Amino acid sequence: MGKRDNGGSKGYRALLVGATGLVGSELLRQLLTDAECIQVTVLARRPLADDAAVVGQGKLRVITADFDQMERALAGVEAEVIFCAIGTTIKKVKTQEAFRRVDYDYPVMLGEWALRKGVKKMIVVSAMGADASSRIFYSRVKGEMEQQLSRLGLPELHVLRPSLLLGNRTELRTGERIATLLSPLLSMLTVGPLRKYRPIHDKQVAAAMRAAAAEGQLLNKRDRVRMYDSNEIAASAAVIGMR
Repeated sequence: MGKRDNGGSKGYRALLVGATGLVGSELLRQLLTDAECIQVTVLARRPLADDAAVVGQGKLRVITADFDQMERALAGVEAEVIFCAIGTTIKKVKTQEAFRRVDYDYPVMLGEWALRKGVKKMIVVSAMGADASSRIFYSRVKGEMEQQLSRLGLPELHVLRPSLLLGNRTELRTGERIATLLSPLLSMLTVGPLRKYRPIHDKQVAAAMRAAAAEGQLLNKRDRVRMYDSNEIAASAAVIGMR
């Protein structure tokens, strides 16, 4: 790691896309109280809860727009760090095409915008098991998204691959409810090389994203794409704290 060039005493300006989801909403809460982040611009498809604006005071700017109009919506926005926490489910959007639009097209569009704007870092939430060659549609789309973002040539790309996410979901699906109840047992059983499969809290993922934003610039071009499994996410979160 080198010296900070996006943080330090001046701090950084952030663009957050996906602030209404589990990880995104927690990340916004943390950024609003993080001295390293001096400004947060949120691009959202629907208005945020009123309390977010109150906590953020003058630090928060919210742009509500259709993501298909992303380029127009982000005109004039300046940021050193982009946080992407976009994600949906086929159950919610009904079709594979609509799922791919959200989980592949929008993150890639955001990465292309970042490249044109000279953004220093993009930090994106993917998923454990992401693999462009997977037979599982969900994992394949996530893997293709990672692959395409990696090919853009961004100065830095940080990809977080959490396992089962724990947190206060507004919509908890049956499988996730069962897995959440079993999470203490899963944590006990997943040791050694299996630690990356341990369930992880939304607060930890958000904190790890802040840690990636605050750390020094990656000077080696070969290391400009960095992947984090759940074990590495937890380690990063522990270093920066989850205030």
